Amino acid sequence: MPDIDFTRLTRQQKLAVFLICIGPESAAEMFKHFDDTEIESLCREMTNYPMIPESTQKQALEEFGSLVATSAGMALGGINYAQRALEICKGNYKASAIINRVGPVANSNVVMNEIAEMEGRQIFNLIKQEQPQTISFVLSYLEPAKAGEIFALLSPELREDVIERLGTIESTPVELVGKIVRSLGKHFDTKARPVLHNSGGVRAVAGLLNTLEKEMSKTLLARIEERNATLGAAVRKKLFSFEDLLRLQSSDLQRVLREVDSGNLAISMKSASELLRDKIYAGLSKRAAESLKEEIELLGPVRLKDVEAAQDVIIQAVRRLEEEGQISLDSDSQALVA
Repeated sequence: MPDIDFTRLTRQQKLAVFLICIGPESAAEMFKHFDDTEIESLCREMTNYPMIPESTQKQALEEFGSLVATSAGMALGGINYAQRALEICKGNYKASAIINRVGPVANSNVVMNEIAEMEGRQIFNLIKQEQPQTISFVLSYLEPAKAGEIFALLSPELREDVIERLGTIESTPVELVGKIVRSLGKHFDTKARPVLHNSGGVRAVAGLLNTLEKEMSKTLLARIEERNATLGAAVRKKLFSFEDLLRLQSSDLQRVLREVDSGNLAISMKSASELLRDKIYAGLSKRAAESLKEEIELLGPVRLKDVEAAQDVIIQAVRRLEEEGQISLDSDSQALVA
């Protein structure tokens, strides 16, 4: 590989080279000081340098300071490096989401990102005549709330087919990515050869169902289980209600409780089952558990919508911690009452 002319690189390109040189663990620590937009921009640059010559490593380390000793030979960068560093600091889910936006599929992603910026009704009008496979592919690119808005506009018959296809998306071959983008009347540079589009899947279906009206969500999940029992079971595991705190391992529940305000926790437990109350008390210190019991007793009657709002705050904390890889929602049934 020819030498990189370090002196002609932009400041951002130089920083990307430096992050490759210091190794993914140190790079992950540095990523914590950037917001997601900055991280995406740096990762995009990092993917352009699969290997860094030793001479360039030295220049980068001299310019940015020696955080770690220089590594011998060639420093490996590229898309796999960026993914590994992101997984360390952001968790697997968020890492995949960022890499999907900055990796080799970027050119076609530009098209899909433009679509994602459109209003929900506009996107629906764009895709309503498309095949279920195309609709599910587009939904996989959207935030759950917008995907849910569009999904609710689909006919009941189409919803079941689309959501099952969405749930089984794990990776989409480049040829199909191109075909789908072209079917939407767009074009992208075929020189950029994405290998796979990683989006959709069980988590996307669960996120979508969580945005829908409860009865619609319940009905769709039942239909998914009838059509595809394996997918249905996997989706049900990812769906999460307040009572599902029982599903968490004790250590994961304790991690959640550390994130929760005691006032919200007290209100949320007004409608909790005795089984869940006992598990939450067991996850606290004796002193904290006694304090929580007293706080609940002092609350008196609480409006149902206030209880639900407090529970939703805790559910959001659970989802965030799970996305960050700090807890798991995949506990087996034997752990439910641990």
